[in-house]
Amino acid sequence: MELKKKVAFYTLGCKLNFSETSTIARNFQDEGFDRVDFEEVADMYVINTCSVTENADKQFKQVVKKALKLNDKAFVAAVGCYAQLKPEELAAVDGVDLVLGATEKFKITDYINDLAKNDMGEVHSCEIEEADFYVGSYSFGDRTRAFLKVQDGCDYKCTYCTIPLARGESRSATVETTIERVKKVSEDGIKEIVLTGVNLGDFGVQNGETFFDLVKELDKIETVHRYRISSIEPNLLTNEIIDFVANSKKFVPHFHIPLQSGSDTVLARMRRRYRTDLYRERLLRIQELFPEVCIGADVMVGFPGETDAEFEACKNFLDSLPLAYLHVFSYSERPGTDAMAMGAAVANEQRALRNQVLTRWSLERERDFAAAFRGRTLPVLFENEAYPGTSGSPSTMRGYTPNYLRVEAIYDPLWAGSIVPVYLNQPVPSSTEVRWSGTIVA
Repeated sequence: MELKKKVAFYTLGCKLNFSETSTIARNFQDEGFDRVDFEEVADMYVINTCSVTENADKQFKQVVKKALKLNDKAFVAAVGCYAQLKPEELAAVDGVDLVLGATEKFKITDYINDLAKNDMGEVHSCEIEEADFYVGSYSFGDRTRAFLKVQDGCDYKCTYCTIPLARGESRSATVETTIERVKKVSEDGIKEIVLTGVNLGDFGVQNGETFFDLVKELDKIETVHRYRISSIEPNLLTNEIIDFVANSKKFVPHFHIPLQSGSDTVLARMRRRYRTDLYRERLLRIQELFPEVCIGADVMVGFPGETDAEFEACKNFLDSLPLAYLHVFSYSERPGTDAMAMGAAVANEQRALRNQVLTRWSLERERDFAAAFRGRTLPVLFENEAYPGTSGSPSTMRGYTPNYLRVEAIYDPLWAGSIVPVYLNQPVPSSTEVRWSGTIVA
C-alpha cells in the first residue's frame, strides 16, 4: 500500500492569510495528502507569504531554511502576497521549487507532479488585474472559533500599502453565498465566527450589496453564538452598522478600527479616506452605545516626513479616545508604493523609539481597561487546548470574553470549547499582555 504524501504549511501575516492557508490545506487533503505540523518531516512545505513589512520578507528565507533542515529533499512552494509582488525574488531563494501568484495559489495541486526538486524555482503568477474573481476561505482556531474570509482585495490607494498590488481589486461573494458558508461552518460546532477581509467594510461592492446587508442576515442564523468584526475602516463603519450591532445578541462589543495616525497632515500624506474628526465621532458613538466595549486600533509610526510635532499630535489624539489597545507598526519602505518617492525618511532609530512609546501606551491602556472588570462574572469562550502549568500547578485553558478580555482557568474537559460564566479574579503576571485568572461559576 502506497503511503500518503505529507504536506506542511507555514503562514506569515494576517488572519486572512491563515484562513486561505486552511482552504489550500483542505485542497491537498482532498487530493490524498496527509497534513502534518510544520515542525515535522514532510514531502512538501507550503509557505503563505506576506509583504506588509520588510520583516515579513526576511522571515520567508528563514522559514525556507527551517523546512529544508527538516527534509533537504522536500518540495518547497511559496504562495501569497510576496509571491505575487516579487515572484522572481522568491524563485531565486535556494531550495524554493514553485512560486504561485494571487489566483494560482488556490489551484496549487494542479501545478505539482512527483514533488521532485527543481533546479530553480518555477513561477506561475498572473497580472494582478486578472485577480478579479473571489475565492472564499475559512480557518478554525482550535475548533471553537472560525476566521471566515468574506472579502478580498482593495480599491483604496494608501501611499504606504502594497496590498492592492498583491491582491487586486475589492471583491466578495454575495450575501446569499456567504450565509450558506456560515451555516456550513457552524455545523462543525463553531461557537464564534470572526469576519475577516482586506477591506471588510467594502463587502458587496461588486454585487450592489453592502456590509450592513451581510450583518443583518448573519444576525438571523440561530446556530452561531457570536460574531466578531476583525477590522473595519472608520469611513466604512457606518452609524447604521454601529446601531444595529448595539442591539444584536450575536455581534460582540469589540471593534478594531484602523487609525494609522492621529495627525491630519500625516493622514493626508498617507491618502487615508478620513480625518481625525470622523474617527473620534465613530468612537464616541460606539462608546455611548456600548459602555463596556473594547476598541482597538492600528497605528503606524515613522511615516515619511513625520515630525516630532505630528507624532505628539498623534499621541495627544490617542489620549483623548476610548481605546483599549493598539497594534503599533513602524513604517517600512515598500517598493512600488507612492510613499517610497516622498523622501524625508524618518531615521530607523526614531521609528523604533516612537514604536516603544506607543507600545507602552497600549499596554497601560489595556491594563486600565481590564481593571474595570475585576470581580465581574463574564461569559468566556474557552479553547479546547490545555496549556501546561508551571511549578507543578495544574494545566489551564484560555479564552475570550465578548469584549476581548483574555481569560484563563484551570483546565476542565467538561467546559473546554464551551461558553461559560467566569468570575475574574486577578491579572496573570506578564510584561507583554493582559490576561485574567478566572474561576468557572457554571
